[in-house]
Amino acid sequence: MPVYKKLNHEFFKKWSPNMAYVLGFFAADGTMIRNNRGAHFVEFHVTDKQILKQIQEALGSNHKIGLRIRDRKWKPGYRLQVGSKLLFKDLTTLGFTPNKSLTLSLPPIPKKCVSAFVRGYFDGDGNVYFKRHLVKGRKKPKWIFSSRFTSGSRRFLEDLQSMLHKHGLAKGFIIENQRGFELVFSHHDSVALYSLMYDNNPRIYLKRKYKLFRKALMTLYGSTMRP
Repeated sequence: MPVYKKLNHEFFKKWSPNMAYVLGFFAADGTMIRNNRGAHFVEFHVTDKQILKQIQEALGSNHKIGLRIRDRKWKPGYRLQVGSKLLFKDLTTLGFTPNKSLTLSLPPIPKKCVSAFVRGYFDGDGNVYFKRHLVKGRKKPKWIFSSRFTSGSRRFLEDLQSMLHKHGLAKGFIIENQRGFELVFSHHDSVALYSLMYDNNPRIYLKRKYKLFRKALMTLYGSTMRP
């Protein structure tokens, strides 16, 4: 007997922190597909099943999370695919396209949803760098702490940088790499980014990346750092 597929088809119609997080994650690791038969699909791809389950719950979905086995040098991947013309249409209204990687632009985001959107995109295509390096002229290694966002669209990162400037981050710079472009923030702006993304006790976030961020800040600031 077939299982009835549940889904909140109007999920992207109204802004909320959960909607903004899922939209940010989709901007980083999502795909829109329209097949030859006219069916419309929205997909999420990730190596962390935990966060995909939270996205599934936010969407009100009971669609199966599929496992993708790749060669040994890559972690197993997971995919959540839902069929919905309404979700597809609303994503199009927000500026997304099936081939969005090079044309992605930042949609207008309400102030109350900025932190959630940024956290969603960071969980999909962001990372923390925290290592000790021996700097010339110093006897002891120095901690190097930075954070960055990756995208195939320079315009998207420029818009993201501009928005983050309005929310406490002072600088940042964009570099080109093999995957496209990276928006990089150094030590102090990375602390501000952490505060923006996590100070409001979020319900949805990728625990692995939060722990890396938290470990860096606890190492640098100890007990003076807020949880």
